Amino acid sequence: MPAFLSHSSPGWPALCLAITLTAVSSSAFAADIIVITDSSHPVKPMGGERIIELDQPARIEAELSADLPADPNHASAFARQRLSTGRSDLQRRIVQAYQGVADAWSLGIAKIPAVVVDRRYVVYGEPDVARAITRIHAHQTVDRSTRP
Repeated sequence: MPAFLSHSSPGWPALCLAITLTAVSSSAFAADIIVITDSSHPVKPMGGERIIELDQPARIEAELSADLPADPNHASAFARQRLSTGRSDLQRRIVQAYQGVADAWSLGIAKIPAVVVDRRYVVYGEPDVARAITRIHAHQTVDRSTRP
């Protein structure tokens, strides 16, 4: 092993820090970050993360049922018209919204906002995604340094 990569080399910690800082950039983890929240708990995204809003299905349903006539027959016809007019976009939005709720449930999310990295690490209550990721990486660094 070259001297600059040896564990006893004085440059080793600096090299590890540089590699770690490169790894924690938002682009390195963009595909592995999921943020679970709702419209009452806004978050500050970094960009590239998947954001799941748990109340999105209810908001889409409210959008569909907004200003419907009181008569059930007319309301039904109006709703069918709305569904057929924006069919592909609306169907995509509904599927994504319910898939997000199912994904959050499968991750066992207990509180929002939640920032999940690699479907393995989670930080609850931090609305700033970058700060949450920094906390996760700090924990990972400490965890790695305590391993034999």
